[in-house]
Amino acid sequence: MTTEKNTILNHQEIQNKIKRIAYQIYETNTDEKQVILAGIEKNGFLLAKKIKTNLDKISELNIILCKVFIDKSNPLNTITTSLKTEDYSNKSIILVDDVLNSGSTLIYGVRHFLNVPLKKFKTAVLVNRNHKKFPVKADFKGISLSTSLKEHINVNLSKQPYEAFLD
Repeated sequence: MTTEKNTILNHQEIQNKIKRIAYQIYETNTDEKQVILAGIEKNGFLLAKKIKTNLDKISELNIILCKVFIDKSNPLNTITTSLKTEDYSNKSIILVDDVLNSGSTLIYGVRHFLNVPLKKFKTAVLVNRNHKKFPVKADFKGISLSTSLKEHINVNLSKQPYEAFLD
């Protein structure tokens, strides 16, 4: 028995979504000199790097990448980042992940950053599913879609061609 992939976004569509997210981030931060893109480890960080590449092409913003380490199976565990808190204190931060599903990863990530004073705080995701258990939203999103709870979205950003598909 062969399982066929149900493609949600192909390589070109993902590149277009990332470019659009970059423009939205720039428009929201035109009054800033520096923006922190905090990508949740693995795909969130890969997405943040791709957004940074686009922002570097279209803006004069100084984009700082930050890797966020969250235990997705137990988000109450200590969350750490590749930057010290003083590096993002009083800055504009965008927390980036590949898929917003229940919202638990994003809400705990948001909570971590709210321990320091910030100028702005926004979230960005490539795929926004509509199964939130927590009151968190994606400020910048590539695509929103409704799926069943049993379905899973896989996003490949580590090698080309990029793709997002439904299992």
